[in-house]
Amino acid sequence: MNHPADETNAAAEQRWLEVVREKVRAIHFGSVLVTVHEGRVTQVESVEKTRIDPERPEERGRGGKGRA
Repeated sequence: MNHPADETNAAAEQRWLEVVREKVRAIHFGSVLVTVHEGRVTQVESVEKTRIDPERPEERGRGGKGRA
């Protein structure tokens, strides 16, 4: 017979796993951080990064267009 606390722990584990899955699906570049306290997941954070490609050196001063 299952102990009620085991069922509660299993439900909590499924919940944080789903939160992690949702956060990973939602970002293109970034990170997901799982915080554990006394052996239990207590927090899940995500950071999304926006990457901006720098202008190529040969395009500087030309407005991004060919030579005038």
